[in-house]
Amino acid sequence: MIAELLLVLAGHSSSLFPTDHTVHPSFQQLLHPGEQQCLESIALIASRYRKIKNASSILSRSSSRYVCALASTLNQILKNEYETLVVETEDKVLRGDSTLVASGSFVPLSSIRATFAEWDAPFVALEALVDNLCAQSDWKPGPLIDMLTLRSSTGIHRIADIMSRLSLAVQRVWKAQLISLLIHGSISDTDPLVSKDYVFLDGCVPSCISAQSRTSITYVGKAIGKVKPARWRAQFPQNLAADHARQLEAVVVGDQYAFDRIITEIRTNVSEWLWMNVLTIKVVETSIDSLASYFLIRNGEFSLALIREIERLKISRLTSRTGSSIMIREQDLNLALLRASLGTTAQYDPSLSHLRFELPSGPLRPLLPSLSDPRNLALSVGGDNVTETTFNDVVLGTALNMLYSVEWPLDMFLQPTDLQIYGTLFAFLSSLRKTHTRMHTCWATLSNAQRARRRWTGLGEGGTTEDLAARQALLRCGWGLVREMNWFLDNLLSYVMTDVIDNEFRRLKKQLNPDGESKVQIPESTSGQSAEPVEHAETGTEPAMAPGTSLDFTTLQNIHSTYLERLLTGCLLTNPTLAATLRPIFELCEQLVAQVERWGGDVLPALLFEGSMSGGVDGVGKMVRERWVVVSEINETFQSLLDTFYEQLTQSTSQQTFTGRVDVSKSGFLNSTMHSQAPGIRWRDGRRSEKIGEMRRHIERLLLRLDFNEELSRRRSGKAREEILRALD
Repeated sequence: MIAELLLVLAGHSSSLFPTDHTVHPSFQQLLHPGEQQCLESIALIASRYRKIKNASSILSRSSSRYVCALASTLNQILKNEYETLVVETEDKVLRGDSTLVASGSFVPLSSIRATFAEWDAPFVALEALVDNLCAQSDWKPGPLIDMLTLRSSTGIHRIADIMSRLSLAVQRVWKAQLISLLIHGSISDTDPLVSKDYVFLDGCVPSCISAQSRTSITYVGKAIGKVKPARWRAQFPQNLAADHARQLEAVVVGDQYAFDRIITEIRTNVSEWLWMNVLTIKVVETSIDSLASYFLIRNGEFSLALIREIERLKISRLTSRTGSSIMIREQDLNLALLRASLGTTAQYDPSLSHLRFELPSGPLRPLLPSLSDPRNLALSVGGDNVTETTFNDVVLGTALNMLYSVEWPLDMFLQPTDLQIYGTLFAFLSSLRKTHTRMHTCWATLSNAQRARRRWTGLGEGGTTEDLAARQALLRCGWGLVREMNWFLDNLLSYVMTDVIDNEFRRLKKQLNPDGESKVQIPESTSGQSAEPVEHAETGTEPAMAPGTSLDFTTLQNIHSTYLERLLTGCLLTNPTLAATLRPIFELCEQLVAQVERWGGDVLPALLFEGSMSGGVDGVGKMVRERWVVVSEINETFQSLLDTFYEQLTQSTSQQTFTGRVDVSKSGFLNSTMHSQAPGIRWRDGRRSEKIGEMRRHIERLLLRLDFNEELSRRRSGKAREEILRALD
């Protein structure tokens, strides 16, 4: 019977135990209850061993290299420890070892049971493990390592040791792929850790890897993976790569602190090498200058020329009679970019080739400016539900996006979300600049019409005695409305270009190159005239880094992200209510200019026009009354929007709006769910409140510009008194 038991423990079948681990009924009458219990306990151990062995054989044929490594290690453990114990036990029986054979001729079943008792708990744990593994066909390395690590956290030493060895076997395979990614930048075709874009796939990272290490791994892998295929003139040093490989082979993935330290060291070394050999500070500064010149319209003469070219393109398509020439296509807009650069500083700028326009809706016919009811524009601002506001359809009349082609190695610095923010800023700034230009043209048109009329009417406005007062009121109201619109757009544009963009651009340049020259060349002023070099006027006390400190990619990207966030906040685009108020103001200005153009460039109708003479109600000409209604409605709507804008702007300085970061990748513009939250800025020195104060001072500068003579505040206080008196009555 002892030989039969040893064969059963080795994994063979026996007639003693026909099913599972229960003794055959014909043998039960010959056994003592204690002997039967010992036999069944030994058979239970053997049954679990056979189950684990069979499951391990199945798992070793899995398509996952991680499961195969686990099965191979499990087979090795069973062979070296359990099966060796069976052979040693048989050898002791044959040699009559006194520790096992009683009186040299008798082997107690309890001795066999005690010999294999050490495998009771490990086989229970391994049986549960293989059941869990076989229940799922596709195992990712992350959950697999997490499960093995969790099962190794037990007070039973033998179970913890076995599970730890299984976990280390899977970790070695995962670490081999990690070394291939970090040292060679290569991605495996089977069971890859990252996608082609070097983004971790779902379930490929164990939870013991910190978020910082995950970011560093993808960053280093992408950097090395792009340097090698690009056949850059300088390659990563082999001795440094070999040292990184040795460190990774020696570290245990589960040792989070040691693993984080090594990954951080590797990232620092790679960043410094890339910064010195591939993406240098000169390349970064060139790209930032280019983006600021074209997307932030700091190149004033080019931005004005581009707006004129787009307007000329719209007019040429509107005047075309038939054929495909009546459509505006992307190639027409890209050609307008090249035409706008002629005669400007952008003509010989190589970065101009990276710019192109995109029409999301496809080719279209140009549209005339809308003449919708102005009262609807004011009503669209009211209410608690502020919808998403976009400005990319103001310049052309339909959605128009400016794109910037990023090539290697610049794509390591500029992320798609950064370019999306630049596109959002360009849409707003070009809309503002186009509206401002149109209002100046309207002012010049009204001035020319007034000079021509005064040649015939002298100091008056002409007309009969009955409609003289009406014509004077219409002209004064029209001139006052254009003047006030020009005043608002002048102040808003000056604030955006000077107080926000220029200041933030100088701050960024100072942070990127604290040891360099302290002068930034402004290519063009907002009026399109060249400006002199301006010295840094840093209002803040926070440099990006101390002089002489190396600048790595992490710091660079944080500085640039903060720069874009401050631009968005300073341009009022992170406040949905302010953005929703600016859009109808632009539309209202455009509507007034369109009305003046349709009236022949003058608010007053000519004296000899039909319907311009008296004969209507109250002795006022029909055309004068019609134009008075249009101008007064636009004026009333504009004053309402202006009061709303000033009120919201005042409230924004006292609200705690700098609380969360903006993720523009979730929307084509700033998602409307942001509500009144501007992007919070994470400062390494902890002086967050001081920087929030600097952002609020941007808003205060705009308030000072708009209310320099207390016109808006006096008007608001006067209206408040009228409302109080009306309520008391």
